[in-house]
Amino acid sequence: MDHKDTEMNEKGVSSSTSGVVVQVREKKGLLRAAIPCMPFPVAVICLFLNTFVPGLGTFVSAFTVLCGARTDLPDRHVCCVFWLNVAAAFIQILTAIVMVGWIMSIFWGMDMVILASYKDQGVPQQL
Repeated sequence: MDHKDTEMNEKGVSSSTSGVVVQVREKKGLLRAAIPCMPFPVAVICLFLNTFVPGLGTFVSAFTVLCGARTDLPDRHVCCVFWLNVAAAFIQILTAIVMVGWIMSIFWGMDMVILASYKDQGVPQQL
């Protein structure tokens, strides 16, 4: 390699500085993409509800879609996204008996908080 294309970092390992940019996009499933991007306090309340009553926070978050919360499904109608969130809540409630729904519900609430923190920090979301 040419000396111009590489430089040594602090540990003595050469790295290329040719300016290659790599972009990684996460492919989300239909239910995961339907999680609304809510204000941070509402997302924390939904996480709290999902922790103690599986599916309740997800059900509450479905109504934020009707109030204008954005999702990663911009081409879907608001009512479709609302029903997807209700379906996710229903799945969490039904499978909570075998602990799968409870764990899913907690992770769902954590995703809500993560999406809300990105929104509050001004980090652009890939739609």
